[in-house]
Amino acid sequence: MKLKYDVVVVGAGHAGCEAAMAAAQMGANTCLVTIDMNKIAQMSCNPAVGGIAKGQIVREVDALGGHMGFVADNTTLHFRMLNLSKGPAMWSPRAQCDRFRYIEEWRRRLDRQDNLDIWQDMVEELLVDDTQHVTGVLTQWGVTIEAHSVVITAGTFLNGLMHIGERQVQGGRIAEPTVHHLTESITRHGIRQGRMKTGTPVRIDKRSVDFSLMERQDPDDATFAFSYMHGHDALAQSQKAQPVAPTAASHAPLPCWITYTNEEVHDVLNEALPQSPLYNGQINSIGPRYCPSIETKLVTFPERDRHLLFLEPEGADSNEMYLNGFSSSMPARAQVEALKKIPAFRNIKIYRPGYAIEYDYFDPTQLLHTLESKLVGGLFLAGQVNGTTGYEEAAAQGLVAGVNAALRCTGNSTFTLARDEAYIGVLIDDLVTKGVDEPYRMFTSRAEYRILLRQDNADTRLTQRAYDIGLATTQRYDHWREKQQQVDNLINICRQTKVKPSEINEALQSLNTTPLHQSVPIAELIARPQLTLDMLIPLAQPLNEAVQQVNDRRNEILQQVETLIKYDGYIRREQQVAEKMQRLENIRISSTFDYHTVEQLTIEARQKLDRIRPTSLAQAARIPGVSPNDINVLLVLLGR
Repeated sequence: MKLKYDVVVVGAGHAGCEAAMAAAQMGANTCLVTIDMNKIAQMSCNPAVGGIAKGQIVREVDALGGHMGFVADNTTLHFRMLNLSKGPAMWSPRAQCDRFRYIEEWRRRLDRQDNLDIWQDMVEELLVDDTQHVTGVLTQWGVTIEAHSVVITAGTFLNGLMHIGERQVQGGRIAEPTVHHLTESITRHGIRQGRMKTGTPVRIDKRSVDFSLMERQDPDDATFAFSYMHGHDALAQSQKAQPVAPTAASHAPLPCWITYTNEEVHDVLNEALPQSPLYNGQINSIGPRYCPSIETKLVTFPERDRHLLFLEPEGADSNEMYLNGFSSSMPARAQVEALKKIPAFRNIKIYRPGYAIEYDYFDPTQLLHTLESKLVGGLFLAGQVNGTTGYEEAAAQGLVAGVNAALRCTGNSTFTLARDEAYIGVLIDDLVTKGVDEPYRMFTSRAEYRILLRQDNADTRLTQRAYDIGLATTQRYDHWREKQQQVDNLINICRQTKVKPSEINEALQSLNTTPLHQSVPIAELIARPQLTLDMLIPLAQPLNEAVQQVNDRRNEILQQVETLIKYDGYIRREQQVAEKMQRLENIRISSTFDYHTVEQLTIEARQKLDRIRPTSLAQAARIPGVSPNDINVLLVLLGR
């Protein structure tokens, strides 16, 4: 049996769903292949979306026309804006979602998307012709799916091996099969492969928990959301079905709960440490440094007498809860005995223990910034197969890979994002330029232009670009333009409207800030750290009148206006730095450049440059081991 498509996407996790939707929205006839249609977009670990830097990525995916933000908003149980005590560059949205409704919502969106079919099967072989270009895939049921572009988003399923204590079970996720032959069919074309590890915590029955012995953490009162559309489904016109409005879930928000380990817990775990796969030699692959297992915490921080744990809901109608901070591959008996030493868990019952999983990934330095392989034309890789960890990082890669897979079918130009445009640009550039030596996770510290890449302005940065290539709809584009006009109007009023000392000094003194000696623009007052835009609205009549005209996105618009005025100097300075770096981005390097003939380069630089094959001088400068002197040599050779 043969099927024929423009694009085939292998795997229906967070990367695969975004890739398939993006390719289909771009007009490519797309097939999404998944082992289990009931576990599409399964949240294998914590059913949470967003977090530090990750929340910014979700907003970028949404601004580009992706779906993770919509789905998260529709299924939220507990929403918080993290880092509100810091500057707006650090604000990061995070939502605890209903794991079961999340899958249902993604399935609805996939089912009603034009140009998209779903095929339930396991892909075992990548088909490549004599010109080193993909021609499709072959499944375990003997079905050939022909395609011009193939996107591999297989997550942890490639030769997946799970560990609980000394027990080992093959699988890509608990109770789901391993994909055995796909890695080998990819590496035979020269693509390098490695092994990584991740893990997940125990799942607890909430009926066995004494919540009176835990600290309650309620969600934020303020109305936040991931999607910029706020009740306007940007895809309604093209999907021929009534959309599900991206609003909060129809039930009351649920709390999360805080508790701690103690010395008794640590004693139980330390006694069982010789049976841990991480320390008995079973696992040799690399795990995520920034999400360590509880046993790794004990070994790394032996002086600590307790570690923070969050107990979080998995669903509005489920008793299952997720114990954040207790990722483990210890024997099941040791996990339960240790947890019973925590007062709130003394009568604990669990659904399943935590486990670790090893899986194959491919060296991402073998990819272009489009996420297409440098060795096999038409092959795109996205998600954990590139050595990353996290739903958000996967979704971002999936969207970029899906767009470029569709563009390749038509021969149109490629779609990439720069480091000063998006956290997604930082993520992909880090992967293809630096590679990975552990599962890659996004942090705000990885971005050199954090003030430009805020969570509030992703639509300003990206929606125009998405609209230009046909990814964002006209409705989304008009929605953004309306908001932008209101933001610009309010900023102009704040900069052009002056207030007199007699009108405002009494109020300024009551707010413990210096009174005026002469008339100044409202913007100068907003720039003061003691004042906010909300404080000044009732004190300046022209501003008050303009704000009354703002539509239902009032909080979002006022927040952006205040940020742009307060941080104007910092924003302009980062923009200048980005513009200088862009000059190096514009100096292109031929893919056939022979670095080994340039004796003025260090041996390490020659080796790194030849392996990664940077496309620009700026990318070359970001490669570890390439020095500023090496860049100067290349500048001379390139005639600059």
